[in-house]
Amino acid sequence: MTTNYAINIGRQLGSGGRDVGKLIAERLNIPFYDKELITIASKESGLSSKLFEDADEKTGFFYSGGLIGLRSSFIGDSYIDNYLGNESLFKIQSDVIRELNKSNSAVFVGRCADYILRDNPKAINIFISSPLEERIKRIAERHDFTLKKAKEYIEKTDKRRESYYNYYSIRKWGVATTYHLCIDSSIGIEACADFIIQYVERKLGFNLQR
Repeated sequence: MTTNYAINIGRQLGSGGRDVGKLIAERLNIPFYDKELITIASKESGLSSKLFEDADEKTGFFYSGGLIGLRSSFIGDSYIDNYLGNESLFKIQSDVIRELNKSNSAVFVGRCADYILRDNPKAINIFISSPLEERIKRIAERHDFTLKKAKEYIEKTDKRRESYYNYYSIRKWGVATTYHLCIDSSIGIEACADFIIQYVERKLGFNLQR
């Protein structure tokens, strides 16, 4: 069993969850993984990164046929006709997350990392939210959206994340009992990161900042 800890962050779109996670990782000098997992899973499996991007935090349908590159000691790097479902991609990504945590303590954002690392007693699960008005403003500024378009984008993305999480983890996304700590990031990104680090230190019983 790994002796490494993991800080797993679930988040509402526009809550600043990625920024909080990245700041925590920087302060603790540990790796940070969000969309970086797509690149790593693609490299490790030999599959196109586009497959992982298209399936990222989504449930549903199968990728059919076509040319899919598979890395294998038997066939080498080649292209074959195949059928690959989102569940297969989820398993590949899950294996990557477990292997990364075996190598190092880390911050993982989304992608059911809390469920995937459920056997690690040092995995701490956080959910970050913030008022809808603040999230709309942040997303509108980030993507140059109108407020209406930002609201629609938030609702669509959060629904997708909820469906993905509930499907693969058999838990409830965003529900307090699913996590060790739920926090409102409207206190500020830095204050939120500080609070989470203090909580994790108390939960684990040792100082994380060396």
